[in-house]
Amino acid sequence: MKLKDMPRVLRPREKLVEKGVEYLSNAELLALLLRSGVVGTSVVELSRRIIKRYSPASLTHIGYDDLITVHGINQAKACTILAAFELSKRAAGLGSNALPEIQKSIDAAAQLTFIRNRKKEYFVVLYLNTRDQLMKREIISVGTLDSSLIHPREVFQPAIACNAARVILGHNHPSGDHTPSTADRSVTRRIVEAGKILGISVRDHIVISEHGYSSMADKDMLQ
Repeated sequence: MKLKDMPRVLRPREKLVEKGVEYLSNAELLALLLRSGVVGTSVVELSRRIIKRYSPASLTHIGYDDLITVHGINQAKACTILAAFELSKRAAGLGSNALPEIQKSIDAAAQLTFIRNRKKEYFVVLYLNTRDQLMKREIISVGTLDSSLIHPREVFQPAIACNAARVILGHNHPSGDHTPSTADRSVTRRIVEAGKILGISVRDHIVISEHGYSSMADKDMLQ
């Protein structure tokens, strides 16, 4: 359903003109950018799904590869959304280097979408400050994830250098199955224990693939 087909009282454009842009919800603002929904789903409902899927803090830091996976979002809609968010950041003087907040596991996963389709395993660490803002993202290793290959020193040296308060681990499964393996849990436990000694907590370990992601913190698998 397109905006013009909705009852006038529910149309975001008319609401903006009559009351002002500040009276529109996040979903209504997004609906104005999308302009149309998909078969069986109005543009406002599609916008609500996107808002529900991402936290407000991560919404302006969504990548193209992640956004295009949302049902109803094609290339044109994805580009429109990304362009609008980038323009708003520049207008606010924040620029593209504004520090995104990592509040939920989905926020962390959004920072790892660049490795989800890789043919080799990439082990990546996100370094956060005390406000859970992403300070640095670094690829630690490429290849099979193994406790003998991933040394805690390689994880925590950058953390100490940038004065990170906590870290989030992440790696991809080229097989497409994002279920944490026994090896994943072994590596995680070793790094968690090392972090306790250094006073730098491991907040999560995200396993991502082309079919989705798993959060070891959400599954209570960090210990």
